[in-house]
Amino acid sequence: MSSVLYDAQGPRAKRRNVLFTGLFVVALAAVLWWVYTSLDDKGQLEWALWKPFVHSEAWSTYIWPGLQNTLKAAALAMVIALPLGAVLGIARLSDHVWIRVPAAVVVEFFRAIPVLVLMIFGLALYANYTDISSNDRPLYAVVTGLVLYNAAVLAEIVRAGILALPKGQAEAGVAIGMRKNQVMRLILLPQSVTAMLPAIVSQLVVIVKDTALGGAVLTFPELLSSANTMIGYYGNTIASFTAVAVIFIALNFSLTTFAGWLEARLRRSKKSTGAVLGAEDMEELNPAGVGGAFGTGGDGGGPGGITDTRPPR
Repeated sequence: MSSVLYDAQGPRAKRRNVLFTGLFVVALAAVLWWVYTSLDDKGQLEWALWKPFVHSEAWSTYIWPGLQNTLKAAALAMVIALPLGAVLGIARLSDHVWIRVPAAVVVEFFRAIPVLVLMIFGLALYANYTDISSNDRPLYAVVTGLVLYNAAVLAEIVRAGILALPKGQAEAGVAIGMRKNQVMRLILLPQSVTAMLPAIVSQLVVIVKDTALGGAVLTFPELLSSANTMIGYYGNTIASFTAVAVIFIALNFSLTTFAGWLEARLRRSKKSTGAVLGAEDMEELNPAGVGGAFGTGGDGGGPGGITDTRPPR
């Protein structure tokens, strides 16, 4: 077995790795034991503090309504931020200055502002200039802040993903008569989606987690805010925050798992299928006709659209 990126480990390196692994396991066990004893000494592991989670009252009154609001805000922000970020990212690559420069200003402006500031600004905006009820304003403000910030970040992800493709991809499309919007839509975007997917999913995970900022500042009744309310009733701080952490981990793990499955599916489809141009595609690319040579009509073409230029026998 040959090694390309690094040299194969010798006996001394293997013993050293085993030693360091053992020391890490011992240190981790010591830390976990210290955490356990500290919580036990303060009575945080008593069954009475964890018992509410085995009854439906805590879930139906606190956890489930908060989770619904978290999912609602995150879903709305994702649905709006994804297409908006894609449009801004493509606009930043435009050849037209009047499109490229304003898109760059918008992206850099909102990317530089903390998402919490955008949420607070949105709340003040809706309170002073709209008729939205006070119960709905926190949701609108949270979604507004998440959309503005994450759309700017997603725009940079889209732009970087497209620029990462070899220039020959776009040049090949132009060479066969495609317009620039066709090159972007049919060649560049489909290829860059797979490469951009991990970064996009990471940003979607950020959207899910940042919904908690609305509960901390804007009194938005999301999952973490509902857990704080439950703590005031049951007095189980560690248990409530542990349950909330497990739920957030489960949500983000599900999102990451789905993205991994989708990425693998896209890669398999690219390997198993090829891009085949039909008659309609060729007519769109070559309006003069499909039958003739490139850029010519099809009336005088021979078989397969190739004009026979050989002299008669």
